[in-house]
Amino acid sequence: MNILLVDDEALARRRLRRLLEALEAPRVRCIDEACDADAARACLRRQSYDVVLLDIEMPGDSGLQLAAGLPAGAAVVFVTAHEEHALQAFEHGAYDYLTKPVRAERLQQALSRVQQRRGAAGAAQAGAGAPTLPIAERGVLLRVALSDVLYFRAQDKYTVVRTALRSHLSDLALGELEQRFGEAFVRAHRSVLVARHAIVGLERATPAADAAEQESAEGSGWQLRLRGVAERLPVSRRQLPLLRALLRGA
Repeated sequence: MNILLVDDEALARRRLRRLLEALEAPRVRCIDEACDADAARACLRRQSYDVVLLDIEMPGDSGLQLAAGLPAGAAVVFVTAHEEHALQAFEHGAYDYLTKPVRAERLQQALSRVQQRRGAAGAAQAGAGAPTLPIAERGVLLRVALSDVLYFRAQDKYTVVRTALRSHLSDLALGELEQRFGEAFVRAHRSVLVARHAIVGLERATPAADAAEQESAEGSGWQLRLRGVAERLPVSRRQLPLLRALLRGA
């Protein structure tokens, strides 16, 4: 992994470098440093980077301004003392947002997230035949065939990846999964993406399930039945007509 550190504070750059050099995984091949946006752009013209660890408040152009013009191949992880820029950072496509002082385990988590998301992107492009989704579990990287996934469901800070045999947890956001795999999956609810091939039918929700969905102001009174699993999935009012059309073969 080639990494560029961009921070106007030399002490902050030295600390990040020490943390990176101490990591056992992912393997860091090259670490370059820049003290401002202009110096970072000069580095980027000479070298390609897998990750840019980027401060926000710097002399000259801010980190947000620099991020807006970065090459598509560079994954941005913001490293800043200011929590209030988080929303803007993620709007600029940040993979993560770390606050100073950065802890070693938090930095490792951020770099692992970059690796996992890039692996998912590579799997999606690796051939139309059998794309896979990388899942990190207990330090082991698994590859789940996308054709085996019945649904994705948002749960707290993670996404449940459900197959007929078991459930996995991924830190890929539901919106990102929809963008990558939208041809094979359809949104049933704001928290659920369903594999089109797995949809069996619609049925009226039980009173308890319907009441829970109505509280979210999204409930349609219907649930989705899928091939291979017993549980029923919520359906939003907005998506109900689309799902009915899919079942009719429209």
